[in-house]
Amino acid sequence: MSVLDVLRGAFSLLFGLGVLCWVVLVPVTASAQTGSDTALLIHGGAGGMSQDAMSEAQQRTYKQALRRALTAGNGVLQDGGTALDAVEAVITTMESDTLFNAGRGAVLTSQNTVELDAAIMDGETRNAGALTGVKTVKHPIRLARTIMTESEHVMMAQEGAETFAEEHGLEQVKNDYFITERRRSGAGDDAHVQKTAEKFGTVGAVALDQEGNLAAGTSTGGISNKRFGRIGDSPIVGAGTYASNESVAVSATGQGEFYIRSVAAHNVASRVRFGEASLPEAAQAAVEEAEALGGVGGVIVLDPEGNMAMPFTTNGMFRAYVDTEGNTAVRIFGAQEDGDM
Repeated sequence: MSVLDVLRGAFSLLFGLGVLCWVVLVPVTASAQTGSDTALLIHGGAGGMSQDAMSEAQQRTYKQALRRALTAGNGVLQDGGTALDAVEAVITTMESDTLFNAGRGAVLTSQNTVELDAAIMDGETRNAGALTGVKTVKHPIRLARTIMTESEHVMMAQEGAETFAEEHGLEQVKNDYFITERRRSGAGDDAHVQKTAEKFGTVGAVALDQEGNLAAGTSTGGISNKRFGRIGDSPIVGAGTYASNESVAVSATGQGEFYIRSVAAHNVASRVRFGEASLPEAAQAAVEEAEALGGVGGVIVLDPEGNMAMPFTTNGMFRAYVDTEGNTAVRIFGAQEDGDM
């Protein structure tokens, strides 16, 4: 008896029993994958990019890059990896992608060098690692995690952080590795996109793993033409990065000085934990508070139940997610823009 005959017999039996077997034959699509207890949100920065000025090709290029990073992190979660592992996988992918202002492709300081900041935080233990002003570490997010796990410190800076990276075998490169011709000259087909997005082009991720633990991470080159030695919110725990299983995981992107002053990431967590605000209310209130001080930007937020929020006060925010039901989306502008995938 052939396989086809066996299938025909099985279908006949099922139909005879009144079972609607067509449901199991519906293919799983990219936007409706198998659900799990995990979730992942990522961002590639918020900024003044204009939907009218961004061509469909440019939008597609950025969305493909976001999709690659999302897939890398979600693959870790689906394989049983930790939220920290997923955050690291997302951010290392984006640090290697010259489209984003983190790692290779980061913006230049006033001295035409690249200075990198990053932070990572474990929601289960509230342990954290961070660095600022690094010029030679290929993947700052890996250094942040190594500081968290291999030292008694939370934050290291500049040469001290680079020496620590060398001591722990992390890959180091010359500063020229991070500098792309597009950043140096501002030329290219997507020059407008860079000019409007690079000011806030931080990358970040928040994740929920199968054990119910949260993690958050953020990596950036800061703001274009910044004064050398300037530190933004990204590496500061509670400002640009925060995670606690008792509340939420947050990664922020925006005008760092104002997100520091409003302690934006912890602001969201406090509103949820102590103010009993809903996740969307807490996230929206935090970005509005930073805006009231004079700074725009956005946050991605995730709680232990898989609820999520992604508010921003700029024209757009590069972002993507996969929720606990396996639904995914990749977006730049409004919540329901055409061509999410």
